[in-house]
Amino acid sequence: GHTGEWLMKAVNSSKQGSIVVCLIVSSTDRSYWHEIIYPFASEIRFMRGRVKFGESKTTAPFASAIVIFRPHSSKCKISFVDYRKVHQ
Repeated sequence: GHTGEWLMKAVNSSKQGSIVVCLIVSSTDRSYWHEIIYPFASEIRFMRGRVKFGESKTTAPFASAIVIFRPHSSKCKISFVDYRKVHQ
């Protein structure tokens, strides 16, 4: 797929001054997690449960994470978040 290319665009945009927020599959066995996300992300939020969009009756068939790239970020913060409690 093109996920690695898309993530590199996010990294490059952050280096140019943008804050970039990505909703992504949290399959950490994929190479882009090790080669792009971990080295360059300023924050990774692993989401508990599975996302559901709008009035959909089903959830996504995979777990998700929010990855944030910020300009001039030097250290990656990793957290686990239960958005179900925030959005009840």
